[in-house]
Amino acid sequence: MLREPETDSLAEDLNGEDTPHQKAKTVSQEGTAAATPAPTGFLPVLKNRNFLVLWSGQVFSQLADKVYLVLMIAIIGSQFDTPDRSISGWVSAVMVAFTIPAVLFGSLAGVYVDRWSKQAVLVLTNLLRGVLVIALPFLLWASQDWGTIGNIPVGFGLLLAVTFAVSTLTQFFAPAEQAMIPLIVKMSRLLSANSLYTTTMMASVIIGFAIGEPLLALADSLLATVDGGSGWGKSFLVGGGYLVAGLLLMVVRVGNDIVPEHEPPHPWEDIKEGVRYLNQKPAVRNAIVQLVVLFSVFAALAVLAVRLAEVMPSLKSSQFGFLLAAGGVGMAVGAAFIGQFGQRINRRRLSLLGSTGMAGVLIAMAFVTQQLWPTLGLIALLGFFAAAIGIPMQTTIQEETPAEMRGKVFGLQNNVVNIALSLPLALASVAESWLGLSVVLSILGGVVVTGGLLTWYSSDTGDDSTINASLAKQEGDRA
Repeated sequence: MLREPETDSLAEDLNGEDTPHQKAKTVSQEGTAAATPAPTGFLPVLKNRNFLVLWSGQVFSQLADKVYLVLMIAIIGSQFDTPDRSISGWVSAVMVAFTIPAVLFGSLAGVYVDRWSKQAVLVLTNLLRGVLVIALPFLLWASQDWGTIGNIPVGFGLLLAVTFAVSTLTQFFAPAEQAMIPLIVKMSRLLSANSLYTTTMMASVIIGFAIGEPLLALADSLLATVDGGSGWGKSFLVGGGYLVAGLLLMVVRVGNDIVPEHEPPHPWEDIKEGVRYLNQKPAVRNAIVQLVVLFSVFAALAVLAVRLAEVMPSLKSSQFGFLLAAGGVGMAVGAAFIGQFGQRINRRRLSLLGSTGMAGVLIAMAFVTQQLWPTLGLIALLGFFAAAIGIPMQTTIQEETPAEMRGKVFGLQNNVVNIALSLPLALASVAESWLGLSVVLSILGGVVVTGGLLTWYSSDTGDDSTINASLAKQEGDRA
């Protein structure tokens, strides 16, 4: 009888969450607990050791993802750029190789993630990506005398193949990571956990693109005495980031990682099952619609930022990154704010506030397109309001989706988002040339507020505490 509390204390220390025994309190204890407000904000999440390890792995993996594209540009510039060809053609080919797996395998990956250990997927995808990137210099060195196929050097073909493989592994990593968070974090703390996740993701965009080139140069200089200045250090830096992430994720401890006794996968039927689930769950479906709109607007803004920088007297078109960085800073601040205080606001109201705020900012930007500081401030505010949409909607998807469906749903989400991103990337510059920058920004504002109103009026419930029976059972089984 005296050993039970010790066991519970040890389990809580290892997992950072309450054990089932601790949840089975007496009636009087439950009444006392109900009278005491549950701690909110980041502190309870940061006390969860499993989440800290997962978060640490995310930091290394996300930075490696962002610096990988910088690495590809550096390799192309040093080995394949020639006076008779524009470097943009080589870079575009790499971007296509990186994008195709997201369209082809996004939903399919989610089907298998549901049947596999989420932790094993996270570990293996990082380790395999690390090995591929580290092996890239050797592949390029070995193929330098292999000539060309058509007009394409064999080495560049290998570069495309590695990029395709890395991106394919990423399609499995993304839904597994999203599905892992609810397995190790209490439902009441998902908003804070997703805020930290989003903050890290946006920070990695800023840091990865801002310091990627100097980091790669530093890695090359440190290994110059070993590789004779051939530039292997860049690949070791990026590949090492993936390897560190994989090793860290081995330490995560989760008890209900695999759905037992599952029948063999039927990919097409499983994808259709995910679609049927979304049709039956308006809250989840509308949350995905909101995320698609959000990412599409930011994709269009990434294209329009080049034009914004061009029309501003104080910027060059090549300095458009300053504008995008302001949006990343704003989103990181918004994510931190929502993680700390967002539990006090109804999710749908928070999302509607974000939608109307983004719409207002986009319309205001239409009137200051040639003024640097007002535009920077508005783009930062745009990122802040975007966090008010993205974080609650992602949390809603996690809360309302049972464990056995999360891989399918997150796979479909990634698939739809990646497909939807191609439209604004293709049309934004064309629309700007026809309609003008101010008109396009105003149209984007209308699109955002329409998505917000859709979620507000067609969600099946306004009660954030409603979680289906299977999720309630999982909450009791965790830890």
